[in-house]
Amino acid sequence: MLLQILGASVIGSVCALVGGVILLWREKLARRFSLTFVSFAVGSLIGAAFLELIPEALGENGYESIAPFVIAGVFVIFLFEKILHWYHAHEHDHDSTGPSESATQSSPVPPRARTVTASLIAGDSLHNFIDGIAIAFSFAASVEIGIATTIAVFFHEVPQEIGDFAILLHMGYEKKKVFLYNLVSALATPVGALVGYLLSGTVAPYIPAFLAFAAGTFIYIAVSDLLPELRHKHSAGGVGHLVAMILGVLVIAALRLFT
Repeated sequence: MLLQILGASVIGSVCALVGGVILLWREKLARRFSLTFVSFAVGSLIGAAFLELIPEALGENGYESIAPFVIAGVFVIFLFEKILHWYHAHEHDHDSTGPSESATQSSPVPPRARTVTASLIAGDSLHNFIDGIAIAFSFAASVEIGIATTIAVFFHEVPQEIGDFAILLHMGYEKKKVFLYNLVSALATPVGALVGYLLSGTVAPYIPAFLAFAAGTFIYIAVSDLLPELRHKHSAGGVGHLVAMILGVLVIAALRLFT
C-alpha cells in the first residue's frame, strides 16, 4: 500500500512538471494544449468529487453528517487563496518603490519578485502537501478511490505547473532555477502522502470526513479556479473544451465500472 501511495503521489505532482518542462522547450506547444488540460482537469475533478469521494464518504453515513465537510472544503480553500492574494498584494505595496540600484545590479531578479516567488512556492507546496494527504487517505478507502484522486490531481497540476513556470520565467529567473523551485514544491506531494499514510491508521474513523473535505476542495478548484479560466478565453475551442471536460468525467466513471 505504501508503494502505491508514494507512486501515485509522484505521478500526481512530480510527473505533472512535464507541463512546465514543455513550456521551457516549446512554449507555443505548451500554451496551445494547456487549456485542454484545464478542461480535462475540470471534468476529472468534478467526476472524482461526485462519483468517487462523496459516495465513498457517505458509505453508511447520512448525507447530513457528510455535507458540512464538503462545504468546509470549499470555504477553507477559498480562505487559503484569499490569504495568499492578500500576502501578494501586501508584498507588492511594501516594495512599490521598486528595488534599489545596487540590488538591481547585483541580481536580475528584483526583491519584490523574490518575495512573490517565496509565497508562490510556499502556497503551492502547501497545496501539494494537501493533495498528497488526499491521495493517501483515498487509497486507504480503496484503490479505486486512490486512482481517481491521483488522476484528478495530475490533470489539475499540469496547467498549474505551466502557469507557475511562466510566472517565474517572466520574473527573470533562469530556466534551471525555475525547474528547481517547482520541483521542490512538487516534492511536497509525496511528503504529504507519506504523512497521510502514517496517520491513516490512527484517524481511520475520520477518513470519510476527510474524503468529503477533499471533494469540497476539488469542487472549488474546478468551479472557481479552472472554469473561469476557460470562460475568459475567447476562442473557437468551446466545443473542444466541453468534450475534454466530459472525457474527464467519463474516465473517472470508467474506474467505477472496471476497477
